[in-house]
Amino acid sequence: MLMFLIILMIPMYIPLIFIPYWTRKTESFGVSIPEEAYKRPDLKKMRNSYAWITGVLAVIVTAVLAMSASGRDEDSIAILYSILIAVYIVASFIVYLIFHNQMKNIKKQHPDWTKKPQVITVNTQFRRQKLTYSNYWFVIPFLISIATIVFTLVNYQQIPDRFPTQYSFSGEITNWASKSYRSVLLLPIMQIYLTLLFLFINIVISKAKQQVSAANPEESLRQNIIFRKRWSLFTILMGTGLIAVFVVPQLSMIYPINHQLQLYIPLVYVVAVCAGTIILSITTGQGGSRISRKAVNDDGKVIDRDDDRYWKLGVFYFNPKDPAIFLEKRFGIGWTNNWAHPLSWVFIIVVILLAVGLPMLLG
Repeated sequence: MLMFLIILMIPMYIPLIFIPYWTRKTESFGVSIPEEAYKRPDLKKMRNSYAWITGVLAVIVTAVLAMSASGRDEDSIAILYSILIAVYIVASFIVYLIFHNQMKNIKKQHPDWTKKPQVITVNTQFRRQKLTYSNYWFVIPFLISIATIVFTLVNYQQIPDRFPTQYSFSGEITNWASKSYRSVLLLPIMQIYLTLLFLFINIVISKAKQQVSAANPEESLRQNIIFRKRWSLFTILMGTGLIAVFVVPQLSMIYPINHQLQLYIPLVYVVAVCAGTIILSITTGQGGSRISRKAVNDDGKVIDRDDDRYWKLGVFYFNPKDPAIFLEKRFGIGWTNNWAHPLSWVFIIVVILLAVGLPMLLG
């Protein structure tokens, strides 16, 4: 278990360490910059320093886990693992804030960066493009969920009065549940919830605010479309795979399925998703920034509008005047929300309430 948890840490470390290399070249540690400034030696040194510091933190956290886990039971190791992961995430964010403030100071020392004409580029044909793969693909995981429910109800009498719901790495049963319609339908209902959640993510990818480079609008648009389509496909595959993984423990209520198989299938899925996320981030970058361009305009005559004032700490977007609910992250890969938009809070609250409420309702 300890060895696997250490291996599982690696896919978490890599995105946090290499985030500065995957963000757009018009943004550095949550601060907007001219694209030509990205290659400056001092900014390159900052990216390297951030990677080294967060990398060293990763080594320290892993070492603490390895040394502290000796003689502990699996539950204690799991708790320790969760605490150390939280510590690493918080520490990495503190490191980011230090570099974010340094970047703000560097920008103040270069007023010429903001004196260039600032342009907001909007492509009116953007929404007419095929930005994501069809939402109809989610019919597949939805049908799997419905089939799981039907199968469970048809075979309800064959389910024992008490059935295992959790195993340790050594194969021992660590948790049981009493048979009831609510308990046996928990996983299928969660399948439906997760299907709807992945569908919602795919919709967000297609509806999120467009971000087109003022200096290279055509190539930026092409990169952004590829970026959205790749993550849309990944979302569909990841969602369908997760729904399929949930079928195994449901079948184990009726058929004898090796507990080791039940343990390793979800672990393999997690590793595959982490690996896919890393590969996609490396090859695509935020907004498609790592996709090769056919032509690049480096005259630096215009820059994107400086909206740093709307980005709190460089990561939280708060703009009451912006009708957009979702937009690209500044520091990281993917999308975030406009915290000043009321509907943004509605979506977040609904997702959280459903995630917390369904297990309580059906448990």
